[in-house]
Amino acid sequence: MNYEISREPIDIQLVIDKVVQREAGAINTFIGTVRELTKGKKTLFLIYEAYESMAVKKLEQIGREIEERWEGSRVAITHRVGKLDITDVAVVIAVSTPHRADSYEANRYAIERIKEIVPIWKKEHWEDGEEWMGNQLETVAYPTGKPEEADLNE
Repeated sequence: MNYEISREPIDIQLVIDKVVQREAGAINTFIGTVRELTKGKKTLFLIYEAYESMAVKKLEQIGREIEERWEGSRVAITHRVGKLDITDVAVVIAVSTPHRADSYEANRYAIERIKEIVPIWKKEHWEDGEEWMGNQLETVAYPTGKPEEADLNE
């Protein structure tokens, strides 16, 4: 299964293995981890929750969108739910394409679409409180089917 919600730690190599293909000249992997500081607040841990069946359908939709826009691409996405500690892996996206530039663009597109349409929420637990976060994060518009330049340092 190329699109999964997992309650267990994500095996990064397993996600990558799902997109290996002879035609690929590049495999780009995005690994989202839990960071300690967010907007000046010290994070203790996160709790991720998902409407799992819908989340998988939306991950599949993202995969189809990528495969339609970037010819010869193959996609795998695994997102973890439950309690995650600092440095734990929350999401792994692997995209293989015939050409390197396409794999970067398609992978960036995937993470932005996840934040935009996949029903996954996180509860940030800080030293001084907690807050549920939804999919209200910044998104990048892709009107031509190819990502525009965006700040990759987020």
